[in-house]
Amino acid sequence: MKILLAPSETKRSGGETPFDVSSLLFGELLPYRNKLLHQYTNLLQRGDLAQLSRMFGLKKESDIRAHIKDIIHEPAMKAIERYTGVAFDYLDYMQLDNTAQSYIDTHVILFSNLFGVLRANDHIPEYRLKQGEAVGEIKVEKFYNEQLSTLMESYLAEEDILDLRAGFYDKFYKPSKPYTTLKFVKEGKVVSHWAKAYRGIVLREIAKVGIETLDAFMKLPIEGLTVLEIQTKKNKTEIIYEIEG
Repeated sequence: MKILLAPSETKRSGGETPFDVSSLLFGELLPYRNKLLHQYTNLLQRGDLAQLSRMFGLKKESDIRAHIKDIIHEPAMKAIERYTGVAFDYLDYMQLDNTAQSYIDTHVILFSNLFGVLRANDHIPEYRLKQGEAVGEIKVEKFYNEQLSTLMESYLAEEDILDLRAGFYDKFYKPSKPYTTLKFVKEGKVVSHWAKAYRGIVLREIAKVGIETLDAFMKLPIEGLTVLEIQTKKNKTEIIYEIEG
């Protein structure tokens, strides 16, 4: 089973290893990643604060300047450790035991606004790029979508797919084979912020017991959640959870 996960715009600083873009998932993407990184680096060096404000999704000049870095030569760490948004806080990867961490490393595929797709244990530098923002003239999701479909279809051919991404990342890649997503409701209303939290919680529970199939996942009890309904439309199955309490 492979689990698709969205990134976070917030990142942890630091790192333990040199960054090597050629080590990332799908070596076939190397020329595309290099092109995008070259454009991204050029924009940082140009230092147009108005343009960088849009690209970073930041307003304060001090915050913008803090992200003007030579990311090619910045230290790298595991992508799953680098991201620090709500889902990642609730996953709490660093507090999982070695077996659960290893499961995350080998089962989770992250979608990055700069690097395309990553294994959870691919090492990346700290960077900033707002979801949906172009890098110069490059519309990132379109740029990667044109390259990813064939690669991902082959990579996932023998895998069950649990898609925990926000809907925006369908623009990078949308499975053509059957896949499963989750929706969270409370008192009859679909939740958004807490959906991120529960994606992290669900992933944490999956990793703790090493779920390998969607059938096994369907039998996994998750504290605070009750299955309300399961809907299938074309190749997409959506599990709707009621948040208890």
